[in-house]
Amino acid sequence: MSSVIITDLESLLASSEGTPYLTLDQTFVEFESLITALHDEVEKSRYLVNRSQTRSSRAPQLQLLEEWSLDGDITRFRQKLCVVPEVFAGIAQRIGGHPVFFNASNNPQLPMPIQLTIFLNGAGHYGNASTTEDLAEWAGVSVGTVYNCFRRVMIAILQHHDNTIHFDPMEAKDQEEIHRAKVWVESKGCFDWWNGFLCVDGSPFNLFQKPGWHGEGFYDRKSRYSLSSQVSIVHHCR
Repeated sequence: MSSVIITDLESLLASSEGTPYLTLDQTFVEFESLITALHDEVEKSRYLVNRSQTRSSRAPQLQLLEEWSLDGDITRFRQKLCVVPEVFAGIAQRIGGHPVFFNASNNPQLPMPIQLTIFLNGAGHYGNASTTEDLAEWAGVSVGTVYNCFRRVMIAILQHHDNTIHFDPMEAKDQEEIHRAKVWVESKGCFDWWNGFLCVDGSPFNLFQKPGWHGEGFYDRKSRYSLSSQVSIVHHCR
């Protein structure tokens, strides 16, 4: 905060006590002006914490993704983003032209591929691995930047929802995709699971205490004892 403004405030307080000619209205007007100046000073500074105390404890690791992609290390690439490089490139191509990634500010945004990278890393993990603090440290950015990346990428992706997330029975490509999915499901399970290709979801039912028989087997990732239920949405068209 500017020392000049503080000095002006102290001078005003001293003059208001020793000068009988300074009216009460004038005092309030000058106080209001100084308060406005203080407010503007805070708005300009924006960051009131010592930056040296909030730096990332390690170097960002974004550059490793390009290295893994070029070296063909798809496993490590997928561990971070949960997609292969070709899928990443396809998503980036679809959303790259969205106006949310452009602004007229003197402080430009991060490149769109980096914003998508941060989003996919967070969307593909859960628990402590998906906290904004962990993502900020991994990418070498601030927590606020992580939030902005998530918001912009979601805005861009949702615009393509109706064009990409659907099955059109009149489209040959969609029918081929359905058939490939059914073949894959059957190869991993059995013929009776042929139609279970669209969606599988589950929900745990918490138990009031640890079961006496194989109790540790009921201990889940949320540190609770529970029974898992699973619902499959199938497409009965065969």
